[in-house]
Amino acid sequence: MASTPAPPKTPPKPTWDPRRPAPQLPWLRPTIRIRLTLLYGGMFLIAGILLLSIIYLVAANALKVGSDLPFKIVTGSVSGDQCGIQPGTVESAELNRLLNECVNEQRQHALDDLLSRSLLALLGLAIIAFAFGYAMAGRVLSPLGRILRTARAVAGSDLSRRIELDGPDDELKELADTFDDMLERLERAFTAQQRFVGNASHELRTPLAINRTLLEVHLSDPGAPVELQQLGKTLLATNERSEQLVEGLLLLARSDNQIVERKPVDLAEVAEQAVDQVHGEAEAKGVAIRGEQKSAVVQGNGVLLERIALNLVQNAVRYNVPEDGWVEVTTEVQHGHAVLTVSNTGPVVPAYEVDDLFEPFKRLRGADRTGSDKGVGLGLSIVRSVARAHGGHITAQPREGGGLVMRVTLPV
Repeated sequence: MASTPAPPKTPPKPTWDPRRPAPQLPWLRPTIRIRLTLLYGGMFLIAGILLLSIIYLVAANALKVGSDLPFKIVTGSVSGDQCGIQPGTVESAELNRLLNECVNEQRQHALDDLLSRSLLALLGLAIIAFAFGYAMAGRVLSPLGRILRTARAVAGSDLSRRIELDGPDDELKELADTFDDMLERLERAFTAQQRFVGNASHELRTPLAINRTLLEVHLSDPGAPVELQQLGKTLLATNERSEQLVEGLLLLARSDNQIVERKPVDLAEVAEQAVDQVHGEAEAKGVAIRGEQKSAVVQGNGVLLERIALNLVQNAVRYNVPEDGWVEVTTEVQHGHAVLTVSNTGPVVPAYEVDDLFEPFKRLRGADRTGSDKGVGLGLSIVRSVARAHGGHITAQPREGGGLVMRVTLPV
């Protein structure tokens, strides 16, 4: 009796963390302005410390702390409260020693007082220098701030914005003019792309729709031979697949751009609609769909977001196990982001091949997906493109025992 082959081992979990790192505090960012401020203030502080050291050494050398008096007292009496010399007759040697110690002590007091006052003055000037450096750095970098604001506006699909920087013909103005030229070329390229997508949408759909109509008319003829009917069904299936491929390519081309018009969309409703559309196919394959959809409202395009959920749920149902399979669809808000998670049972997916799933027409182990009857090979590519257009991202992680966990994260 042949032994039952052992099931394949689960691939190791990926070591990368799909979650994005937490953003740093604005004041902790090493911006150019902060670095220039530290540079200006640090240079002033170093120069001040060197100047103070030189003044201190020059003053100490002039006062000659530790040297003997330039005179000697031979006889007489001296009294002083600060030096602790009591009135009376003192030997000349002892008197000279006391006077020398007294003068040195007064010199040291003078140097200490000079040092303390100089340090306070240096501290005040350092604060002024850092404030002045911060203000000057902001003034010098103001053109860069204007360029940054324009770049952010362009990132929101407003390609009509220009910097149009005024001022002297320096490196910053040259950078701004170069950036304006680049935006001009990008605007022309995107306009041409949109025009091409619109024209291709009409030119590609029309002949496919005509072919489908002709095939359906011939198939409706009850007197047609069986061979012709079989050929017509085959051609109709091929035509339908071509229509799906064209729709997928056009949607992929449109979703590569940022979404200009945004409306509140609840991911829970989008996920429920996707589940309802795939419910019949899931029952036919014996796949159970479960999961809790909590409210998670985002700003975006409802049609494209529904395509995200539909593609993920369809793939989870189609690429599943033959028996006792399940798909779990959940939506929730985590850390200020709306998260759509689709998990399923299915074949074992090596962690190093997960990234290939998001490439158009790619299948695991580099095989071509165009020959599969499960889709046209653009589902996950469209999902990633639509998620990026909404400012989000998608990650995939293999499950223990087979299947995948797809997680789409969108800003709220």
